[in-house]
Amino acid sequence: MEITGLGWLGTRTDRSEALVGFYRDVLGLRETYASDGFWVFTLPNGSQVEVFGEQSGKDVFDTGPVAGFAVRDLPAAVAELRAAGVEIVGEPGESWQHFRGPDGNIYELVAAVR
Repeated sequence: MEITGLGWLGTRTDRSEALVGFYRDVLGLRETYASDGFWVFTLPNGSQVEVFGEQSGKDVFDTGPVAGFAVRDLPAAVAELRAAGVEIVGEPGESWQHFRGPDGNIYELVAAVR
């Protein structure tokens, strides 16, 4: 598996409005999408930071922020996780797959931004 960097970070919080304001107004992140209870910030390298409100349906995000490790070949990387006996969480997304690390936290693999 070839990890190319951190490609995504997501967090589900009951203080989403405060976090969005902090990301936008204090950290200066560029907000590129917003809908009811969901915000996307795109970093200069193309990576994304997403904020999910409590009603977003991301109930699996119950261990804290979720880091997404960018990989060049997502299907092959997921196959490696499976072969290593790693717990795959949920169905694959268009460009991601969640999994549970040995620490009990949720992580994901995400297709690298090219």
